[in-house]
Amino acid sequence: MRDTTAPLLDVAGLKTVFHTRSGDVHAVNSISFALEAGELVGVVGESGSGKSVTMMSLMDLLPRSAEIVGGEVLFEGRDVRGMTRAELLQLRGRDVGFVFQDPMTSLNPVFTVGRQITERLRKHMGMTKAEAKVRAAELLGLVGISDPERRLSDYPHQFSGGMRQRVMIAIALACDPKLLIADEPTTALDVTIQAQIIELVRDLRRKLDMGIIWITHDLGVVAGIADRVIVMYAGQIVEQGPVRDLFARPQHPYTRALLETLPKVTGERSERLHTIEGQPPSLGDEPTSCPFAPRCAHAFARCMTENPFRVDVGGGHDVACWWDPETGEMRDV
Repeated sequence: MRDTTAPLLDVAGLKTVFHTRSGDVHAVNSISFALEAGELVGVVGESGSGKSVTMMSLMDLLPRSAEIVGGEVLFEGRDVRGMTRAELLQLRGRDVGFVFQDPMTSLNPVFTVGRQITERLRKHMGMTKAEAKVRAAELLGLVGISDPERRLSDYPHQFSGGMRQRVMIAIALACDPKLLIADEPTTALDVTIQAQIIELVRDLRRKLDMGIIWITHDLGVVAGIADRVIVMYAGQIVEQGPVRDLFARPQHPYTRALLETLPKVTGERSERLHTIEGQPPSLGDEPTSCPFAPRCAHAFARCMTENPFRVDVGGGHDVACWWDPETGEMRDV
């Protein structure tokens, strides 16, 4: 029975390691966060910051070289890591939907779009072939594909990039999931199609009351759709908080640097875009010092020897940093 007082998703101390010939890679390092039903959380950070691996770890959608070595994942109070293979497959297919960055690598090119939608409906919803076909057409219509009954018999290559992404969303929504994980779903699309997909997800969220995790490197997208933002660096959360508060008063030097890289739209001649100097650290070992310290203009000696823990800065906003931007001094923690 579901614990109605529990968050939709509750993650504590999650750790994931990749075992490679060159040694272990600590891709996810003690990640903790919660997601409420109907909430949209944006997860941002540079490529390699651990965003996608973290979210794939939630449902154990990892390659064989990866291993979850610690932590707890609860979905509606149920222990995901303790589930059997059959229970996990049912959870992924029924309660959790996934939309990945490139629909051409996620859609099977030799099966029609209709078959790929109806297969999920028949397996997880127990529908007949006729019932699944009707529902599949409804889903294509829901995501804005015209003449959906006819297009069920089309193959992925017969759709544009934006339409293929809509098909992926339709498949993800087929079983009315309680959680949707969208991994950079608009990155490969042009700006106009991006705006259409974002508006579609915003509309579907209102209609279905889904919890959504939106993974992206684009802070501009997050500002327009998210309730809360999680900022990741080197496989760990360095800051998280309500979207307006985080944009108004970023606490971590990395978050501030990300915001400074956004282009400014003014009537004057544009200045050169800001960049973040240096490179992300190697993750051959679990961080024991602040991983951003070598790139940080505000680093203290303590940053080089001790990895900061997340501290509450008010309003549901927390940060993992020894530097206090309000005083310019070390935090009193």
